[in-house]
Amino acid sequence: MVPTKAFCQRRSSGTEPRCSLYRDSSQVPSSGANLGKETVPHIVKPDTEWKRQLSAISYEVARQAGTERPYTGDSWDLHTAGLFRCVCCDTALFSSATKFDSGTGWPSFWQVLAKENVVEIRDTDFGMVRTAISCRRCDAHIGHVFDDGPQPTGLRYCMNSAAMHFAKFA
Repeated sequence: MVPTKAFCQRRSSGTEPRCSLYRDSSQVPSSGANLGKETVPHIVKPDTEWKRQLSAISYEVARQAGTERPYTGDSWDLHTAGLFRCVCCDTALFSSATKFDSGTGWPSFWQVLAKENVVEIRDTDFGMVRTAISCRRCDAHIGHVFDDGPQPTGLRYCMNSAAMHFAKFA
């Protein structure tokens, strides 16, 4: 399992961790424009609260670093314009503009919406070396990134539908 830990920084001793994230288009949903950087509190909840908030599969994937079975998620074949957001904290992670059909059965993207919104973690589970992707604000496991994607980045962010929800552009 990929270890989870806070990736946000404390400003001073005794204060709550804060994250610097790029704001998304929640105020301007038709444009998807980057609205600049903002500092937000890091979200930490006990497992009992995450279990109440999330479905069983979303809890297993996002909080326990699980993986949904391919071709079973609700967004692997979604082609509507919008944003893919963290199922735990609503942080914007990916734009539909960078989504592509990887043939894997998981939603795949060639670029994150903003590097500041995710954390890359070396994952050596299952006898292989890969890079896990987590939400910077709440530490939710989202998926993995591989170097076999299309141009212009050559990356394939292979994500779990259960770790994200989709917000359609107006």
